[in-house]
Amino acid sequence: VAGWPGYRTWINENTLTFRWADFPPLSEHLSGTGGKLRTELEDFQVEELPLYLPQGSGSHAYARVEKHGLTTRDLVLALLNEGLAEKEIGVAGLKDKYAITSQWLSVPQRHAKALEALEGLDGARILETSRHKNKLGIGHLKGNRFKLRVRETEPDAVQKAGAILEYLQKLGVPNYFGPQRFGRFGTNAVDGYKLVQGERVPGGHRLKRFFISALQSLLFNHLLAKRIKLGLFDEVVLGDWAKKVDTGGVFKVEDKVEKERAKRFEISATLPLYGKKVKVSEARAGELELAALEHYDLRWANFTGRRGDRRLSRLPLDKIDLQSEEDGYTLSFDLQKGAFATSILREIMKTDVDTFSETETGE
Repeated sequence: VAGWPGYRTWINENTLTFRWADFPPLSEHLSGTGGKLRTELEDFQVEELPLYLPQGSGSHAYARVEKHGLTTRDLVLALLNEGLAEKEIGVAGLKDKYAITSQWLSVPQRHAKALEALEGLDGARILETSRHKNKLGIGHLKGNRFKLRVRETEPDAVQKAGAILEYLQKLGVPNYFGPQRFGRFGTNAVDGYKLVQGERVPGGHRLKRFFISALQSLLFNHLLAKRIKLGLFDEVVLGDWAKKVDTGGVFKVEDKVEKERAKRFEISATLPLYGKKVKVSEARAGELELAALEHYDLRWANFTGRRGDRRLSRLPLDKIDLQSEEDGYTLSFDLQKGAFATSILREIMKTDVDTFSETETGE
């Protein structure tokens, strides 16, 4: 924040606060539908798509739980109150609070009876139970299926939404981190910035990691926005680490001919979440990555305390369904893990979707 020793004067709380306006939609040239999201709890429905189904036997008890108006953490806390240790409870990801969602949880089989406590939560019910050989781990999901109701739109909203969806199916959706990653007031990256600069911030280890993740996410969004502005969204540049759509394989772009594969949506660039395992790329990709760091007066060395990762810059839209409603429309689609439905809705509605609501990411 301005005034901290050694910080440039333009690096302040405002600079580090999430705002949709800083990250242009890809379909900026197409008019949005407007409207309101989450008017009713049932307007936002999320079904977790598991990476695997429990096999019916094993040392871990599994439960698929539907929750209304609760966070995933609320479910975990209920199990902790039954005497389980945090490390014994398995979840694949977090789900939105102000929504109707379903997801799997796991506990050691010897604590299977503790799962009954979830039925005692107002707003939670167990849909099914099973067993499996291993604990459910973070990231053990294919993605999420969304069914979203948008109300109070413009009269021609369905036509506008259809045109935008058609455009996004050809080019993909910018894989921005949504406002859920940045906290209720969008300022989690402020504390993350202090931490990587050696400042002290109140909170436990888990919270501090989340603050730094928010800063990594802000850098990712900034770099993605820059590539969109430069016309590089559906391209790859020399030095990029590209991911193959069909196999998931990742390789370094060393030939300009790969641009044509990107145009055909066979490959997409991945962008860094800086850390000790993810260094700045070479060539043109590296120039762009360094510029994003320098924009915030940061260096790769600020993130050596984190492992780091690479994240797809764009997402394919899968299993889309658009239905007209009396006061708007209902939109259904599947997204891979780590993606934010709000990034798609923002493209369609052209509003500051979910800024700032107390939701959790589907990550």
